[in-house]
Amino acid sequence: MRILAAVLACLSAAPVLAQDADWRPSHCISLVENVPGIRVLPASLADPLPEYTVQIGYIDHSMFAIRDTEGHTIVTDYAGYLGDAGFVPEVATMNKGHSSHWTANPDPRIPHVLPGWTRDGSPADHYLQLGNLLVRSVSTDIRGYGGTEANGNSIFVFETEGLCIGHLGHLHHVPTDAQFAALGRLDVVMVPVDGGMTLDLPSMIQVVERLKSSVVLPMHWFNGRSLEVFLAGVADQFAVDRRTESFMQVSLNTLPPRPTVVVLEPRLIRYDD
Repeated sequence: MRILAAVLACLSAAPVLAQDADWRPSHCISLVENVPGIRVLPASLADPLPEYTVQIGYIDHSMFAIRDTEGHTIVTDYAGYLGDAGFVPEVATMNKGHSSHWTANPDPRIPHVLPGWTRDGSPADHYLQLGNLLVRSVSTDIRGYGGTEANGNSIFVFETEGLCIGHLGHLHHVPTDAQFAALGRLDVVMVPVDGGMTLDLPSMIQVVERLKSSVVLPMHWFNGRSLEVFLAGVADQFAVDRRTESFMQVSLNTLPPRPTVVVLEPRLIRYDD
């Protein structure tokens, strides 16, 4: 009920109080049509981005680096070590499914560390606004010792440059209708495809097909076998674009006309990025 109430609140057009005049509603909980065409540019952490563009880089495991034109930087499922470049993100999200998705000792220079769970088991309910960037979370359950652990995982949604970008975290079950509604539109989604430690592959494919994201970024694959099973399972509805690069750039104007799985090669951040 709490999730559904949040969705209804986001959809409401009621005026806000004067002290809440800067509060920004989610623009992703709506339906829009994608603009055809895709263009991929070489990218580095230091290069300026084209207007209305987001850079996404696959670091390792379930860690991605996200950067927008305002210079806001995010690392997802932050586990502590990002590489040798001394890169410090502005926002780090974490999930507790396994220790490889969080750290008890995040870099103290990170201004905003967002754990995807709470000590008392209530939903994390993050809603962080930084300039044009909005970071919010939708809680899901995880398998715990002796049963289910309520709200142990968060699906984080990053809204910037007109894009809605989702990271499923350590997803253990198909989201409920209310959770799907709270996620809203996801133009880009990062999906664990290990096939067992998170959600089984047939169910994960069901989730991806329901989300209908323009770009799907597989993560949490290890020897590649589960990745190949996932790619084969979505081949009827999704194009597959395999890259040798770890980074890509995307905007509303460059989303593919057909939903596409883009396979990025993970790489730790280095001094030459």
